[in-house]
Amino acid sequence: MKRITGILTIVALTVLVAYTVFAPEHAPPSHMAELREQMKQKPSASVDHSLFPQLQRSFARPQDVTGTCISCHNHRHTEVMQSNHWNWEREEYIEGRGVVYIGKKNAVNNFCIGAMGNEQSCAKCHIGLGMTEEGFSYTDAENIDCLICHDQTDTYAKASEQGGAPDPSLDLGTIARNVGRPDRDNCGVCHFFGGGGNNVKHGDLEMAMFQGTRDVDVHMGIDGMDMSCIDCHTTENHNIAGKLYSLSSMNRNRATCEPCHTELPHDDEILNEHTLKVACQTCHIPTYAKVNATKTHWDWSTAGKLKDGEPYHVEDEDGNHTYLSTKGSFEWGTNLQPEYQWFNGTASHYLLGDTVPPGTERIVLNELHGSYADEDSKIHPVKVHRAVQPYDPATGMLIMPKLYGDAAGDSAFWTDFDWKNASRAGMEHAGLPFSGEVAFIETEMNWPVNHMVATKENTVQCIECHTREDGRLAGLTDFYLPGRDYSPVVETGGAAILLLSFLGVVIHAGVRIGASRRRKNGAAS
Repeated sequence: MKRITGILTIVALTVLVAYTVFAPEHAPPSHMAELREQMKQKPSASVDHSLFPQLQRSFARPQDVTGTCISCHNHRHTEVMQSNHWNWEREEYIEGRGVVYIGKKNAVNNFCIGAMGNEQSCAKCHIGLGMTEEGFSYTDAENIDCLICHDQTDTYAKASEQGGAPDPSLDLGTIARNVGRPDRDNCGVCHFFGGGGNNVKHGDLEMAMFQGTRDVDVHMGIDGMDMSCIDCHTTENHNIAGKLYSLSSMNRNRATCEPCHTELPHDDEILNEHTLKVACQTCHIPTYAKVNATKTHWDWSTAGKLKDGEPYHVEDEDGNHTYLSTKGSFEWGTNLQPEYQWFNGTASHYLLGDTVPPGTERIVLNELHGSYADEDSKIHPVKVHRAVQPYDPATGMLIMPKLYGDAAGDSAFWTDFDWKNASRAGMEHAGLPFSGEVAFIETEMNWPVNHMVATKENTVQCIECHTREDGRLAGLTDFYLPGRDYSPVVETGGAAILLLSFLGVVIHAGVRIGASRRRKNGAAS
């Protein structure tokens, strides 16, 4: 009886183990399924602004619309005036420099160089009204442009070179009666067109994303999740999560993937281990500028050429400017593979008035900090925009020229095409010295790529990085990458471990076989 009980117990345990190993898994609903359901629930307006009696009139000035908004939404204007969208600067800590205020007011870029002295033109992408180079009141709440972010008619637009004022042909009353939660159109009208045209700056933000498909961006595709910008760039009290890396030095208030996807988003543990040192974007954004081209190089030194005394332009077959008398020569690219850099979320920036050491041949205007040895660093995909821009060799400063002017004769480069006069006027406006000499120097700007996320079928494959020849990570050489790097110590040690393991198995098997034979021989005798 005991023998039968023992046999039955062994059989029961075997069946239990087999079922545990081979039975189909009944996994709980996946996190992604929950996210999809959540994103399907689109927010709806809780009020109908077209019914408010205060808005049943025409408005002669946009400031009158703002005043009406404030009369109901009291104290909201104080939130707006504490945002960097309004102030064009934020308090940051830069290593080696300390606490500074940094933003469009004082940061130099290698597109249109900077806003200072060119406010009347640059204010087309400011949430304010009435900005001029003489000044702007950042404490006057009626200068807030509520409609640029809240218009739902898709008609509101800023006028060109009018200090942020709206197009005078607009019916402000109709627009004011049709406002609501910001959507892609509100954000994109500025962020998709930064740098003077569609997709010029970022490379991963462009007009194709207004009504794009999943192939352009898996999150924003209208045939998929159909997410809006503020689904990720969450907002509280008009403080929007996410910061432009070209103007941000500290790793705070970022918009990241982890709040939705968690820090261990994969079923495959090997892929989850990659997240320790590889940002989500690195694998999930294999290319950018998927639809329309982005600018990759800008040479200001060629600007100023005229034909028959008049400025001219040259376009490529896709309609992209390859030369403008006002701005110089350009290079463009589509379906570009990012460059890759270590990034821990912090950066340093070239600010107006900084000097460059003598003999410097190239300036990185926003250096991203990080390395393999830095525990906070991960590999990030980056668009690197390269340029040649004006520089004062005597003072060692990059020049902030006066670019925009109302009419010829006021030293603006875009009307007078004189580098010395434009440089003198721009630096004087900035309160900085100018020697009278204009040279040109190479610069770089780093624009981390965060949008145009691919479908899972089109993510970066292992062999694209783990390869000896022309891998995606060939430029990162401060760590050992299996499949790419060769180390005699590692390779020899690995081969030795495999050989010893094999010998150990053979020896162990031989000992077991020998022992078994001895037992049999002993039993037979």
